[in-house]
Amino acid sequence: MADRYENQAPEKLQGKYQAMVVCCILGIGSLVSWNSMLTIADYYYQVFPDYHPSRVLTLVYQPFALGTIVILAYHESKINTRKRNLIGYILFTISTFLLIVLDLATRGRGGIGPYIGLCAVVASFGLADATVQGGMIGDLSLMCPELVQSFMGGLAVAGALTSALRLITKAAFEKTNNGLRKGAMMFLAISTFIEFLCVMLYAYVFPKLPIVKYYRRKAASEGSKTVSADLAAAGIQNQSDLLLDSSMQKDDDSKNQRLSNKELLIQNIDYAVNLFLIYVCTLSIFPGFLYENTGQHGLGAWYALVLVAMYNCWDLVGRYTPLVKWLKIENRKLITVAVLSRYLLIPAFYFTAKYGDQGWMIMLISILGLTNGHLTVCILTTAPNGYKGPEQNALGNLLVIFLLGGIFAGVALDWLWLIGKKNAF
Repeated sequence: MADRYENQAPEKLQGKYQAMVVCCILGIGSLVSWNSMLTIADYYYQVFPDYHPSRVLTLVYQPFALGTIVILAYHESKINTRKRNLIGYILFTISTFLLIVLDLATRGRGGIGPYIGLCAVVASFGLADATVQGGMIGDLSLMCPELVQSFMGGLAVAGALTSALRLITKAAFEKTNNGLRKGAMMFLAISTFIEFLCVMLYAYVFPKLPIVKYYRRKAASEGSKTVSADLAAAGIQNQSDLLLDSSMQKDDDSKNQRLSNKELLIQNIDYAVNLFLIYVCTLSIFPGFLYENTGQHGLGAWYALVLVAMYNCWDLVGRYTPLVKWLKIENRKLITVAVLSRYLLIPAFYFTAKYGDQGWMIMLISILGLTNGHLTVCILTTAPNGYKGPEQNALGNLLVIFLLGGIFAGVALDWLWLIGKKNAF
């Protein structure tokens, strides 16, 4: 059956570039709300100066994201992927809009009450992130690597887009009354619109693209049950539509057998651990260190924003560099060496913040972003190769667990930079 599908591939893989564009937009939607929160952190530092917003909000976000993805990954083979992703994007839309409502209701005032409300909305972001990111990466893992790469590129586009908009709004509103607040509200309004757009794209456009239908039919023929609702949305209503001739209608359990999650994890433990280590390193520096530990420099209040923008831009570049074949790392040992070598950046950041100037810091944050994006895409596009559709979906979810676990550990370790600082806590 696999051979049959491979023979059909050239005529069925239509709409590949449209699918890549849609995947990129869906990637933007899975991170734009959270990135908006990080990028307007200077506003939240003004409203809540004593509560370490960039560190606390990230620490609130991650346990909900990690706990949710663990549960969803365990049950992934029984979960309707279409409902899962739509629920995630709808939750993103509502939560982002609630941030605007919260700010308007409190008139931009600080205090513990509004801060608790802010933390509650951020927790819902964590739920939505795990729902969408695990669901989308698992779903796209059973398709061609370019779609996974486009989705991951969209995550970085979200960062670059929010950073660019933040610099523009800061310049536009800097000298106006309540300038920071106006810029923040504009940010959140744009993010709400993007999330709503993602709901529409995933519900009505993505499942009807020929290349998406082809790979989902192929996954269903290999025993995947998670794609049935998406196939129905694309107009493929019953099992006979999935089969190419009557001889395929016979039950063949041997074809539908798949590796268990435990077996998949054992076979790919190096990929999983490397993803974990990538994000431990990145999040132990970004964004808390940039906002609170880089000292005073010539750029003043712009300094942290410029550093965040440089990280996001180079992260975006890094997620597209694997498209160049000779730059893509597929050797498992080489990936491990590259991941471990990134930890040299931690002492480099420490000594640069203490003794270096802003030029060196900008260079280091660029390297951090470039390697983060490049290595992430190399792992997520290489790991699913050679598996059947249901296994690829499961492996995608398992890898996202380690990715979010790394983020959580990195966020916790980010607090270590405050040791020895006066009035740090």
